[in-house]
Amino acid sequence: MNGNNQIQSSNNPMTTKQWIFTNLLLAIPIANIVLLFIWAFSKNTNINKKNYAKSCLILMPIRFFIGLFIIFVIVVLLYSVPDSPYYTI
Repeated sequence: MNGNNQIQSSNNPMTTKQWIFTNLLLAIPIANIVLLFIWAFSKNTNINKKNYAKSCLILMPIRFFIGLFIIFVIVVLLYSVPDSPYYTI
């Protein structure tokens, strides 16, 4: 019976307070990555939090590489401005 209750409680929707606490924990550097892995692969985690953690883990490297690309483009543009024939001091 106890296992059945545990399954039901992990399928209940999370409250607003739980989501706020979750997002506050995810704002802590380094700990956020550890917590995402724990929540994504733990059997006792709420199904909503588990799916959210999995989606964050999928999107995290995508956001990282998009950010690197944007920084690269900005640096290249900034270094190319002085070499422009229209640039005069």
